[in-house]
Amino acid sequence: MNDDLKERALAYHCLDGVPGKVSVVPTKPCQTASDLGLAYTPGVAKPVLAIEENPEDAYKYTSKGNLVAVISNGTAILGLGDRGALASKPVMEGKGVLFKRFADIDVFDIEVDEKDPDKLIEIVKALSPTFGGVNLEDIKGPECFKVEQELIKICPIPIFHDDQHGTAIIATAGMMNACEIVGKTLADIRVVVNGAGAAGISCAKMFVAAGVKREHIVMCDSKGVIYKGRAKGMTPEKEEFATEREVRTLAEAMVDADFFMGLSVADCVTAEMLLSMAKDPVVFAMSNPNPEIDYELAVSTRSDLIMATGRSDYPNQINNVLGFPFIFRGALDVRASRITEGMKMAAALALAKLAKESVPASVEKAYGGTKFSFGRNYIVPKPFDPRVIEYEAVAVAKAACEEGVALHPITDWEAYRASLVKRMEKYWK
Repeated sequence: MNDDLKERALAYHCLDGVPGKVSVVPTKPCQTASDLGLAYTPGVAKPVLAIEENPEDAYKYTSKGNLVAVISNGTAILGLGDRGALASKPVMEGKGVLFKRFADIDVFDIEVDEKDPDKLIEIVKALSPTFGGVNLEDIKGPECFKVEQELIKICPIPIFHDDQHGTAIIATAGMMNACEIVGKTLADIRVVVNGAGAAGISCAKMFVAAGVKREHIVMCDSKGVIYKGRAKGMTPEKEEFATEREVRTLAEAMVDADFFMGLSVADCVTAEMLLSMAKDPVVFAMSNPNPEIDYELAVSTRSDLIMATGRSDYPNQINNVLGFPFIFRGALDVRASRITEGMKMAAALALAKLAKESVPASVEKAYGGTKFSFGRNYIVPKPFDPRVIEYEAVAVAKAACEEGVALHPITDWEAYRASLVKRMEKYWK
C-alpha cells in the first residue's frame, strides 16, 4: 500500500472528526413526551406481548426483517490474514455501508473474539433472533465450512458466508459470459483453480453446478496440485476436487487449460504459463492488491486473452458487491428460510444476462465517461449500474419461491420490481 493511499484511507475513516463509517438512525419520531411513551415505557410493552403471542409479529413491529448481521472473528481479513476480531471492524463496517448503499439493508457489524468454530456457532445461533439474516465474513478455512453449514441447519434465517459464495457467484457469471464470447462450452473447458480456501472450493463447486465437468478441474494449493492419494494438507473439501491427472505443479496444470481462477498469491503465474494455455484463454486473477499475474504483462503476452481481476482500475472487476446486497434483498423480501444453491445460480445468471444489455449513460458517467459494451473487456455489470437490484434481487426472490423456501412468496413480480426501483431512487439521485 503506497503512502498516499494509506493517508487518504485513514483520513476517510475519521472524516470530519467522526470515527468509523456507520451509525444508527431512528426511524420513528421521539420529540415529545407522548413519543417517548410509545417508543419506550409504557407503550413498548404492547409489541413485546404481541411478539410473545405471535413471534411472526417481530417482522411487523421491529426492524428484524430488514436487518442483517455481518459477523467475523477476523481470522481471514481480505488478503491480510488473521489480524484479530477488533482489526476486522473497518471491513465489517464497510460491508454495512455497501448493504445500505446498494440494497437499502440495515446492518449491525459484530466482531466476535472467538476462534473455536463450535463456540462461534453457538454465539451466532444465540444472536440470530435479532436478525433477518446473517452474513459471515473473513472466517478462515476450513473452519468456515463447518460454521456456515451448522448454522444453516439450526437457524431459521438465511446464513451466507460471502467469502465463499460471493466470489463464486460473480466469477460464475463472468465465466459463462467469457466462454460465450470465445465460443467455448462450459462442459468442454479445462479449468485450473489456484487456491483451495473458502473462495476456491466454493468457486469450483459452482463451476460444476454451472456445467463444468468435475474431472476437468485441477485445483492447487500452496503445496501444489491436489491429487488422488496426496497425504499432506488434505481436507474433505479438497478431497472432493483431487485430480487423477498426472500433474503435480501449477505450471503443469496450466498447459492447455482454458480457464484459470486465481484465489491465491501475487505473481504465481508466469508469462510462460500463460503462453502454455489453450487458444482464447480466460484468466481471473483475484489476488489483491496484486493479481496472480500482472495485468499489463498478461495482456501483452496474449492478445487473445480475456482477463479479470479484483481491482477497480482494470477491466472486468470481479467484485462481491455485485452479489451479497442483492442476494439478501431478494431473500429478505420473500422471508426465505435459507439461501439455496438455486438462488445463488439465479443470481449468477441474472448478472450474466444484465452484462449483455446496453449500458445506461449514468453508469458510464460514474466511471469517468468510459464506454461499456458486452465483450472481452466487459463480461460482468458494474456495481454502480442501478439495474442490478432489479435483475438480481428479483431472480433470487423468484428462485426462493420456486424452491419452496419463501415464507412470504411474491406473486406480482412487476410490482415487486417497481418497488425496488422506487426504494433505491434516493441512492441514485
